[in-house]
Amino acid sequence: MKHVLMAVSGPSGAGKGTIVKTLLQRREDVVESVSCTTREPREGEVHGKHYFFLSKEEFFRRIEENDFLEYDEHFGNYYGTPKSFVEETLKTKSVIMEIDVVGALNAKKFFPDCVLVMILPPSIEELKKRLVGRGSETAEEIENRLSRIQYEVSQRDKYDYIIVNDDLETAIAEVSRIFDGE
Repeated sequence: MKHVLMAVSGPSGAGKGTIVKTLLQRREDVVESVSCTTREPREGEVHGKHYFFLSKEEFFRRIEENDFLEYDEHFGNYYGTPKSFVEETLKTKSVIMEIDVVGALNAKKFFPDCVLVMILPPSIEELKKRLVGRGSETAEEIENRLSRIQYEVSQRDKYDYIIVNDDLETAIAEVSRIFDGE
């Protein structure tokens, strides 16, 4: 059986995290890639499970060691996917990565078979409502995230699949079908 590497990306608030989390609960054949970040943990996040929380010095050292499949900076924090984790895990299971557009396109360069899936909200108004509703960002951070949408959507033609998340269960089922089809 071929194991699939899938990168799921899209604007903040589109539902990527919820879709990935639910899919992982329902499928034992898929493992989530654990990324590294320099941002502070949010309430309830655990080092090694949600992210590997690193200092900027440690993150930059790992860049020099070529330890990332992809990495990028967003809103003053760095995020990266450790290559070794992905390579080792693909030997036994499929891997799903919840990463931004730049990271997904970089992952595709390193792993040409990487399946790119973009999750989009039904509208900008709904996206803003979701971002405000989760209560984890300031108004300025929300505006920064909203300003990035145009770039993210402009990259959609580079993706293998586009899913509009207007119904969560339907979106989850679509991502699961993509795994089965690939």
